Amino acid sequence: MRRHCWRRRLLAAACLGAALLLLCCARRALRSALENRALGSGWLGGKRRSPLQMLYDLDKGPGSPLAELHRQRRDLLRRACERHTRRQRLLQPEDLRHVLVDDAHGLLYCYVPKVACTNWKRVLLALRGYAHGDPSAIPAHEAHAPGRLPSLADFSPAEVNRRLRAYLAFLFVREPFERLASAYRNKFTRPYHAAFQRRFGTRIVRRLRPSAHPDALARGHDVSFAEFLAYLLDPRTQREEPFNEHWERAHALCHPCRLRYDVVGKFETLAEDSAFVLGLAGAPDLRFPPPPPRAQMAATREHAARLFRDISPFYQQRLFDLYKMDFLLFNYSAPSYLRLH
Repeated sequence: MRRHCWRRRLLAAACLGAALLLLCCARRALRSALENRALGSGWLGGKRRSPLQMLYDLDKGPGSPLAELHRQRRDLLRRACERHTRRQRLLQPEDLRHVLVDDAHGLLYCYVPKVACTNWKRVLLALRGYAHGDPSAIPAHEAHAPGRLPSLADFSPAEVNRRLRAYLAFLFVREPFERLASAYRNKFTRPYHAAFQRRFGTRIVRRLRPSAHPDALARGHDVSFAEFLAYLLDPRTQREEPFNEHWERAHALCHPCRLRYDVVGKFETLAEDSAFVLGLAGAPDLRFPPPPPRAQMAATREHAARLFRDISPFYQQRLFDLYKMDFLLFNYSAPSYLRLH
């Protein structure tokens, strides 16, 4: 029985991989169908155009500066993938766990922790009618509750491929080292993440701190930024288990060189990009929770700079190499405070 179950799982994974290999051709075919109006206005029983149709019309029309910006980001991502990626393994169902599905609005959202993902989950729930359509009224723990939002990994290979062909896929990214510094600050320096610190902090202390105090060994509450980075760079870390999603690379969570993303939003332009996606989804009046004020974002950047300035050039270079693909794929420059070779 176990052998047959294993074979069925292997066959399902192979079918999914083969389906995803056809994605680029399928998306081209879909756009051709859109051009010929073969799909007409069939979305949601003919009430409105799908988000993907809306984006297609913007691309073909006179366009707005924001639509042109997103077209450029898509093109840059495609060229970077062609330039920097080699033959890759077939995607498995588990690789699609971070891609959330909104069937009612034709949306696929790949969430990256520390890039406004809590608010985007709130927005997806509000689109489904939770909290009377007010995203800010949805508590964070409800937004993150397992199973509240369906994942692309929950569907069969045929259903996955159908959604990839017809839905608008988007993700939001952030300057990689700012995101990393934010993850450290939130998870390792805040008392309300004691459980997270016991899980990861104690592991870091045991491995990297000789003669550690028993309290630190038990709680993992005082991990330094240098210890955190040393843990990330230690080959044993990824041999033991995949990176935690809070510091896993965005490209490893969302696979942008295997899945086509129609909108690449950025944390640095969160308000404008979120409004653009909601407009495509037919919900321009839905208010995305306000992003951090400019002064707070500037303070966050300076905090990241201070943390990294205390790291040796050798480890700065190794860390940059670890996150290099995110810098390349999403058009981020190396921070000026780094002392790279």
